[in-house]
Amino acid sequence: MAGNLLLGLSLLVGLHEFGHFAAAKYFKIRVDKFYIFFDFLFPLPGVMNFALFKKKIGETEYGLGWFPLGGYVAIHGMIDETQDAESLAAEPAPDEFRSKPAWQRLIVMLGGIIMNVLTGIVIFTLLTFSYGQSYLPASEVRYGIVPSELGQEMGFREGDKIVKINGRPFDDFSDVYSPDVILGSSAYYTVDRAGQLVDVPVPIDFMDRLADEGEQRFVQPLDPFVVDQVVPGSPAAKAGLLPQDRILTVGSASIRFFPELQKALKDQAGKPVAVRVERAGQPVALNVNVDDDGKIGFLPKSLLKFETRDYGLLEAIPVGTKQAFGVVTTQMKAFGKIFRGEASFRKSVGGPIEIAQQYGGTWDWLRFWTLTGLLSMVLAFMNLLPIPALDGGHVVFLLYEMVAGRKPSDAFMENAQKVGMMIILGLMAFTLIINPLIKAFGD
Repeated sequence: MAGNLLLGLSLLVGLHEFGHFAAAKYFKIRVDKFYIFFDFLFPLPGVMNFALFKKKIGETEYGLGWFPLGGYVAIHGMIDETQDAESLAAEPAPDEFRSKPAWQRLIVMLGGIIMNVLTGIVIFTLLTFSYGQSYLPASEVRYGIVPSELGQEMGFREGDKIVKINGRPFDDFSDVYSPDVILGSSAYYTVDRAGQLVDVPVPIDFMDRLADEGEQRFVQPLDPFVVDQVVPGSPAAKAGLLPQDRILTVGSASIRFFPELQKALKDQAGKPVAVRVERAGQPVALNVNVDDDGKIGFLPKSLLKFETRDYGLLEAIPVGTKQAFGVVTTQMKAFGKIFRGEASFRKSVGGPIEIAQQYGGTWDWLRFWTLTGLLSMVLAFMNLLPIPALDGGHVVFLLYEMVAGRKPSDAFMENAQKVGMMIILGLMAFTLIINPLIKAFGD
C-alpha cells in the first residue's frame, strides 16, 4: 500500500522538479542539485546532511535523499529552503537565477506546475485511449436505487429512479456523484417514485456530511450480482464461497441486490451467520464469520449491463484533458466551499494514510495510474497557491516585479520564505499528526 504511494509520489516529484530543472537549464541558469527526496532534515538544510545516492555530472549533483518527502532542485541564486539572503549577498553572476529577467524567472518557477499538468493530461489521455470509458447507463438502473442513511435524510427512498439532474436528463449514472452537483449551488435530483416525479435538493453542507459519514456514494443502484473474486484468507474464503456463487440469504434476510447484502452483513457485524448461496443451480449452505466492519471478503460482479465508450488517440486527447482539468475544477470548488464556511477544512483534507488506502495494497495498473494522474493535477493546483515557499508564492512576487518594475528585497524574500515554511509545516503537522488523531479518537 505505502509502496504504491511512494512510487507514485516519487514519479510526480521527479517530474515536477525536472520542470524547474529543464527551464533553468534552457535559460542557462546553474542548477547545483537535483534531488528526489531531501538529503537533509526538511526544512533544516544544515541538519543530517546525507544522501542514499549521489553523483555529480557537470555542474549538477544528482541524488536520492534519505528523507522521503518531496524533493528539490537547488537553483543557483534563488532564495529557497536551501539558500537564504545572507548566502546570496554578493553581486549576482551571469548564471544565477537572480540575474535573469523576470519573465525567465517566472517560467522557471512555473516549470514544475506545467510539468505536473502535462503529466496529468498524458496519463488521463493514455488511460482513455487504452481502456475507454466504462459506464453504467442511467436507463440500465431499472430497479431503482437504495439510499444510505444520508441519502434518506436528503429525501431519497429505496426504489426511486433518478431521471434528471438539475432538471436535465442524463445518460451516465456516475453523473449522480458529479462534483458539479455535490459542490454546486441549488443543485437537485428528480426521481420517479411510483410513477410520480419528486425533486430531491442537495444540502448546502453536503460535502461535510459526506465526510462525516465516511461515504462517497449516498445512493447505489439496486443491482443483482454474483461473486466475482474471493479474497484469499478472508472469512468468505474460509467458509467456502466461490466465484459465480449467487448469495440468496444472510441469516433470515433474503438477498436480491448487493446493497441488501451490505445491510444484512452490517447487521451481523462481528458474528457468525448462516449464508445460503446458489451454485450451478443448486442451493449450498455456508457458515461465515462476518468481520467487525460488516464484511466477509469478496468482490461482487454486477449483473447490470455496463457499456464502454472507445476513443482513438486523437479523440482521447480532449477527453483526457477534460478529465485532468476536472480535478483542478473540483479542487477550486472545494476550496470555495471551505472559504465560504460551507465545508470544514479539517474534514475535507486527507493525508498520506488516506491516499495510500486509495492506492491499495496490491498492484492494480489502472488504479495506480488513475490515482497518479489525479495526484499530479492536485500537486499542480496546490503548488500554484499563493503561499510563500511554494511555487505560487514565487509567481506572485515575480508578477509584482513585472508590474511594479522593481523586485522585493532579498531580506523581504527571505522573511516571506520563512513565513511560508511555517505555514507549510503547520499544514503538514495538521495533516500528518493532528487530523489523523482527531479522526481516530473523535472530535
